[in-house]
Amino acid sequence: MEERRTDYHLLMQNAEALLGMTENRVSNLANASALLYDALPEINWAGFYLMEEGHLILGPFQGKVACVLIEVGKGVCGTAVLKDATQLVADVHQFPGHIACDSASNSEIVVPLHKDGQIIGVMDIDSPLLSRFTEEDKAGLEAFARIVEKHV
Repeated sequence: MEERRTDYHLLMQNAEALLGMTENRVSNLANASALLYDALPEINWAGFYLMEEGHLILGPFQGKVACVLIEVGKGVCGTAVLKDATQLVADVHQFPGHIACDSASNSEIVVPLHKDGQIIGVMDIDSPLLSRFTEEDKAGLEAFARIVEKHV
């Protein structure tokens, strides 16, 4: 079976066009999560957690029901905030303190989102495959996150 790859250049063009249609934060995050869910093969969740009163709160997403609140420093999302760095996790079951919202998820990538020099949330993507995300995905998704930041 041929591996399907993501055209990040096209994904970013679509994001620029779609997210530029409104200044509404919720609408833009909802469409960004739908773009990711449609464009990325072999994922089972794509969405956003937003910083609110010192915690990550569930934002717009595509996929199964998710955890509503995540403490900074907890799980992959909270670690991304604490370290202010993308977390690319090949096997979430080996990640200390992993929060299992969907037991089918085996790998994950989380990219911090910034506004005015502050973390405002994270973009979170899960896959049922082990080692689903590559360095190419990391670079592409970090670039996608920079576009999202301009529209939230």
